[in-house]
Amino acid sequence: MSRDIQVRAREPEDAADIAELLNQPQAVWGTLQTPFTSVDERRKRMAALPAGHTNFVGVIEGKVVGTLGMNRLEARRAHVGTFGMAVHDAYAGRGVGTALMSAAVQQADKWLNLKRVELTVWTDNLRAIALYERFGFEREGVLRNYAWRDGAYVDALTMARLRP
Repeated sequence: MSRDIQVRAREPEDAADIAELLNQPQAVWGTLQTPFTSVDERRKRMAALPAGHTNFVGVIEGKVVGTLGMNRLEARRAHVGTFGMAVHDAYAGRGVGTALMSAAVQQADKWLNLKRVELTVWTDNLRAIALYERFGFEREGVLRNYAWRDGAYVDALTMARLRP
């Protein structure tokens, strides 16, 4: 991890940077978000998150350039967490995703006692899949025509990491 990347909790004042980040073409391509979402809408979504949601941001030189939200499930799946993340297009490849993943795995293992962390990722997002595999996530299955993205249905890969 690069020393110039700070990982911290997301704050309400991060909404503008997060809106910019999630409106980037590659960042929005890799998520279930839609482009052209306003700062006000991001603020509303951030305020409406359920209890048990942990949010991290990756910061370089005071600017939020990555975000990762992890949600602990409930009841009989209280041992499971799910997450989604994105990195600003201009900062991709600089270690932001690695820094966020490291923080999330530590939070899941050392503080939340999660046995399983699961995610979905587009089958054509090879860079993200490689990152998740470096952190111990394994491929579990393909969800065909999972979502509509950029004018076509796309498949998603389910992946999970079981705490050793």
